Amino acid sequence: MSGKALDVLIVEDEMLLAIELEYLVEEVGCHALGCAMSADEAVDLAARLRPDLALIDVHLSDGPTGIDVARRIHEDCGGTALFMTANVKRLPEDFAGACGVIGKPCSEHGVKTALAYLACCLTEGRAPGLPPVGLTLAPRYAQLWGLDQPLSKSA
Repeated sequence: MSGKALDVLIVEDEMLLAIELEYLVEEVGCHALGCAMSADEAVDLAARLRPDLALIDVHLSDGPTGIDVARRIHEDCGGTALFMTANVKRLPEDFAGACGVIGKPCSEHGVKTALAYLACCLTEGRAPGLPPVGLTLAPRYAQLWGLDQPLSKSA
């Protein structure tokens, strides 16, 4: 992924929020691949488009299926999922393979900061520092990106 913009799939059933997220994704230098409003649509798009990152709401138009979508994108498509949800407590302990969560409601600045941070993590394979406010990393990804050890002064 290094040297190119991240390809991002948005999995959100509220159309206005999905459109806003597309705008924010593009504004931080990533490429919005499209939007899915249901689990089947999300998995189909992820299989065809192979996103680097998928922003996923837990509760979609076909019910609380976002957790299953995250698992399938992670396991079947090799993509990284990030939850964006007001239902943070509904996430399983393993985050369903997702790298983390942004709790709703969230600010435009918070989403952009989290996306820029994750773009760095995904392209460099390590965290540039602690996660920004509003972004909670899954323990597995925190360890993968070097946050289980003290950060160097240059990070």
